[in-house]
Amino acid sequence: MLLSEYGKKKPINSTLSLNEASQNASIKRISAIQSYVIKSYLLDNSTIAAFIKNRNTKEDIIMPKRGTIYDINSNVLANDVVSYTLIAYLSNERVDAKGNKNYVEDIDDTSTKLAGVLGVTSEEIKDVLVKGKESNKYQVEFGTIGKGLSELTKEEIDKLKLQGIDFLKDIKRYYPNGDFASYILGYTVLKEDDDKNKWITGELGLEEYYNDELKGKSGYITYERDKYGYKIANGREYTEPADNGDDVYLTIDNNIQLFIESAVKTAQNDSEAEWVVMAAMDAKTGKILGYSSTPSFDPNLRNMTSYIDPIATLTYEPGSTMKIFSYMCAVDSGNYDGNTKYMSGSKTYTGEDGKETTINDWKKEGWGELTYDQGFALSSNIAVANIVESTINKDDLKACYAKYGFGTKTGFTMNREEAGSINYTYQIEAATAGYGQGITTTPIQHLQALTIISNNGTMLKPYIIDKIVDTDTGKTIYKGKSKKVGTVVSSTTVTKMKELMASVINGDNTNSTGYLYHMDGYSLIGKTGTAQIYDYTKGKYMSGESDYIYSFSGMFPGDNPEIILYAAIKRPKDTTNYVAPMIKEVEKNITKYLNIEKSNKDKEKYVMESFYNMDIGTSKGYLEGKNIRVLVLGDGNKVTSQYPSTNSTIYEDDLVILKTNGNTKKMIDLTGYSYKEANNILKMMDVSFILEGNGYVYEQSVPVGEDITDTVTIKLKDKY
Repeated sequence: MLLSEYGKKKPINSTLSLNEASQNASIKRISAIQSYVIKSYLLDNSTIAAFIKNRNTKEDIIMPKRGTIYDINSNVLANDVVSYTLIAYLSNERVDAKGNKNYVEDIDDTSTKLAGVLGVTSEEIKDVLVKGKESNKYQVEFGTIGKGLSELTKEEIDKLKLQGIDFLKDIKRYYPNGDFASYILGYTVLKEDDDKNKWITGELGLEEYYNDELKGKSGYITYERDKYGYKIANGREYTEPADNGDDVYLTIDNNIQLFIESAVKTAQNDSEAEWVVMAAMDAKTGKILGYSSTPSFDPNLRNMTSYIDPIATLTYEPGSTMKIFSYMCAVDSGNYDGNTKYMSGSKTYTGEDGKETTINDWKKEGWGELTYDQGFALSSNIAVANIVESTINKDDLKACYAKYGFGTKTGFTMNREEAGSINYTYQIEAATAGYGQGITTTPIQHLQALTIISNNGTMLKPYIIDKIVDTDTGKTIYKGKSKKVGTVVSSTTVTKMKELMASVINGDNTNSTGYLYHMDGYSLIGKTGTAQIYDYTKGKYMSGESDYIYSFSGMFPGDNPEIILYAAIKRPKDTTNYVAPMIKEVEKNITKYLNIEKSNKDKEKYVMESFYNMDIGTSKGYLEGKNIRVLVLGDGNKVTSQYPSTNSTIYEDDLVILKTNGNTKKMIDLTGYSYKEANNILKMMDVSFILEGNGYVYEQSVPVGEDITDTVTIKLKDKY
């Protein structure tokens, strides 16, 4: 793109789009180059071009530091580390102007000393040196034993003061947690052109998607050298410094990611499944808090068996989790009566060719006569088939699926996202689509669609980038935020869907498909799924005992969802339910970690109003009159932002944060606030912070009333 094509740079405190942020970064870099050229020209009274073309000059590339990837709590997930490659100069011509030898002369002594540091035999070192001498090589490397050396190893070798031994400096990408969040992060490779210029580039995951933001721009140093190739002391030189890449902060919470990773790995080990996938999302914002899948890989080793990013690229028939959205369509039409009865078991369709096709409930004999509400809890296929025929029609269902985001890419920030397929023509195809067969979806589409229920009918875009920060200035050049797709169903519909999803897990019927997901004291709501797997090589569905994809879509707490969960397992070794233990383990861990109320059933419920630009005293008094806790940030008199956002569901005793037009960078007393509350407060203050532990705040690094100029460290414990 030409410089003229870029727009004017917005103020740094503006919220920029990713495209705008990338453009601004490019402008900054171009300006730096222009400034440098002018400066160099004046200093040396010659053009750079003429200087570079001089046969007595040499250009060395300065690699930029690739941006660091952090989780939302500023834990490092990917960063650059320096590594070294050991080289030995062998040419007898490497003698400086003073006659000093700069090549390996004593091979035996050099081999013995290097072997002691590298932990290999002296013969291995000597073999490389001898063969290099015999081949009249100018210099040699030592293969894998001399590559990827740490700073500490380099220092040990430097202390030996070995003649003719030197190092090539490299930057490599390092993932400190191994296979942790591997498909989220992806990986990088070190590339090199014909001129030996090197750079790191992303090839999967966020490393690939945000490569332009992360990579930075190489610099170079051009200097004069003598006839032996050495840099001339006090000679002319030009340096264009490297422009380091931007840092990327994810919405991923390191602790929640760990909960999910642990559950997924346990499920994989127990089930021996073809793959396992699980994700957690903030139900009120669309933030992806964590996701994992197996088989995994270590980005440091790139020991991959699949290049498919499961959350957005993996398409498959979803099975009965689609009944959530089939019922939602029917309920929102205004024609649904949950007390209407039907006969479960089977239903026969006659095609245009006169052939009859029968579909069945998963319990082929059925349960006798049921209401449609009961059919949802028992995951009756016939209930959905009847609803698609009598309450709504096949075209209505297709339109609803489209409105809920199925059959379309979500725009999630990963390359190669798939849209899935919601295509059918005949009534029987609509019936099977209603229970998730004959159509394909992705996990990220299910997460997005579930926000309709957690946000009172409004669908939110899922996102995984919290912010992007310019490493040179420390300024935020892009800020991720919750984005509403639109209100797609009524609040009445949402209330009914919560009731139906609760009946799956917390109802009295032990035949319910979600009965194993129930835990006393918890209020998870959701829907199970069992999907057949189509074998395209044979043109038919697989028929083995466990040739299915088992899944779950849900959220908790049921009455006011804060967390959305999705999990799926393909072809486990047997029919044991391996999904339920995953969901229950993660639900318990997140509930404790974020201090989520298990149930708000007995509390008064309110819809959050907008207090923007209202008088702070009036707003505070109004909320406190409803027994809602209020925290005011800053000493201003007007509300500039609020948490939770407008139209969110809140309950008595909930904490509402009102930010004012005054100074919000003075430290407040966070003692006694929960992890979740402290996290929300500090984000509203727009300061850098670290939360250590879980539970409630008992210690803070910045005293109350002091200006916040650095990262705030907050310590928590289970009970305050």
